[in-house]
Amino acid sequence: MSGKEEYLRKTAANRAERMRWWHEARFGMFVHWGLYAQLGRHEWVMNRERIPVAEYQKLADSWHPKERPAREWARLAQKAGMKYMVMTTKHHEGFCLWDTAQTDYNAVKRGPGRDLVREYVEACREFGLKIGFYYSLMDWHHPDGAECARDDAAGRLARRRFLDFTQGCVRELCTNYGKIDVFWHDVSWPLRSPEAWESVQMNRLIRELQPHILINNRSQLDEDFGTPEEHVTAAEAGRAWEACMTFNGSWGYMPISPDWRSVREVIGMLRSAAGGQGNLLLNIGPHPDGSVPDEATERLESVGKWIATYGDALYGQVDRVDGRMEWMLTGQWTLKGDTAYYWCDRWPGSELAIGGLQTKVVEATLMATGDPVAFEQTENRLVLSGLPESSPDEIAGVSVIKLKCTGPPHQVLGSGYVVL
Repeated sequence: MSGKEEYLRKTAANRAERMRWWHEARFGMFVHWGLYAQLGRHEWVMNRERIPVAEYQKLADSWHPKERPAREWARLAQKAGMKYMVMTTKHHEGFCLWDTAQTDYNAVKRGPGRDLVREYVEACREFGLKIGFYYSLMDWHHPDGAECARDDAAGRLARRRFLDFTQGCVRELCTNYGKIDVFWHDVSWPLRSPEAWESVQMNRLIRELQPHILINNRSQLDEDFGTPEEHVTAAEAGRAWEACMTFNGSWGYMPISPDWRSVREVIGMLRSAAGGQGNLLLNIGPHPDGSVPDEATERLESVGKWIATYGDALYGQVDRVDGRMEWMLTGQWTLKGDTAYYWCDRWPGSELAIGGLQTKVVEATLMATGDPVAFEQTENRLVLSGLPESSPDEIAGVSVIKLKCTGPPHQVLGSGYVVL
């Protein structure tokens, strides 16, 4: 057995136990914050506008965040019903937000004058949130960040220097801050294989320093979970996944973007994630000073109020919906054991009909009020009656009806129609 095979085998052996909290958490906050916030034109601004390194790195001295803004993020995450956070410790621009010995291009040596990663970790712990570190493998600032891909003698030397730098950064992040729960790699450009990146060695180091940690799939190894980006799409059955989503089309602070996702859309993404046994990692891009944009604050506070009523339909060990339930005109499902949750996002009025439910319903409850709902069930049709004329959910118009069944819920409709 090769070293890679042995590493993957050992990692898989305790994966279920390590990931238990993550599967139950369901909802996390992504935070993209770096020098790019000062420009307010997306986190890729250095690359897309071809800003020279010498010009861009001046932003390191002009960046002066307010005192401990991470407490604001963590407080908001808690209010929103989020259970964990992931923050960019170094994005593609190459600026390190922690006290690193690998480069002077960091938050302690330059403008901020302090360890922003430490402040973030302390804020997560204060508000009871699991802690995730994002780390971009790609680096536009490091002199070897592109040269390392060359396959000549100079390129090989550059690769060794860049890998030593990368592994040094990873070691510091996994050593200096106590227990860390998630390590989130990003963009493995320009090296084209996990062997070139020494991904097994790097991730083995992470796990030796943080035995309970979860690692995503962006170091060119599958690791613990997949990361669909800007779409909420379930992985194959049995594979953990987390959809990472922007709030307004940009990961970094971008006030010129008008396209903020609505509360209703965020709730829909949460339903899709839970229905596929996945998670939603929703991003905020703080202002340069660290303040959260008002648009994000307002929406997340409303999402949190919604979850306070309907959280049972979201959190915990949910079952996979596909293959068991059908699409409906008035809403969609999440499942837990013998209970089906119908997320009704197009309220039909005082009566709601659901076709094809093959499992006997023994109790129906309107979660908004806790009141029982009258129903009649025939072989192929469930009719809920006596409902309010309009949706009882005033936050987003998404009201959940809880159906307790005699067994695992199952629905069969198909495209044809037979009169019974």
